[in-house]
Amino acid sequence: MKFSSKAENILGQINTKTKLGDLRKIAKDIKKDHELAVELWSTEEFFPRLLAILIMDNKQISQDFINELDKDMQTHLLDERTQLMDWFMANQLTKDKKTITLIESWKNSKSALQRRIFWYYQARLRWMGQAPPSNTPELLDKIEADIIKEEPEVQWAMNFTAGWIGIHDKQYRKRCIALGEKTGLYKGEMVSKGCTPDYLPEFITIESDKRNL
Repeated sequence: MKFSSKAENILGQINTKTKLGDLRKIAKDIKKDHELAVELWSTEEFFPRLLAILIMDNKQISQDFINELDKDMQTHLLDERTQLMDWFMANQLTKDKKTITLIESWKNSKSALQRRIFWYYQARLRWMGQAPPSNTPELLDKIEADIIKEEPEVQWAMNFTAGWIGIHDKQYRKRCIALGEKTGLYKGEMVSKGCTPDYLPEFITIESDKRNL
């Protein structure tokens, strides 16, 4: 595939040793360039696609466009495709009311990645310190009913949401801890130094104690 000189120049700055911070520096110089973003995305490579997300024009992001990106992400291994979608959420989807509305419509999406972002966003609302939304009981009912049968990428986000509900909503803390004990998800998993285990009883206890909640 032949790329524009602008794309060739950018691609020449990216290699296997590139870090996320390096991509942010490149994106800061480019600012917003949707046409270039689409071209970088077409490389099918992980790092160019991360950079592409940073320089997309949010005004041109529609549900159809997201569906196409989602389809392309399926060509990546699980860790890469979840990182791409999470990066997309953090750097584009949460920046505009229009795309936030899309996120909020994905609870029952046919796409596992879009369901993941629905749940990840619900967790984000809580860990950012905002007043918990009024949908907590509905979310917990859904998590308890579906978490075991969900896809791994969605399962993690549901568990994460339950964790932050348990941290910030004391009235639901015992219920969230009991959920973790019942499912046993992530129990005994090794985590890196300084990281909090995903197992709900440990996650909720550790993070609540950090915040004196």
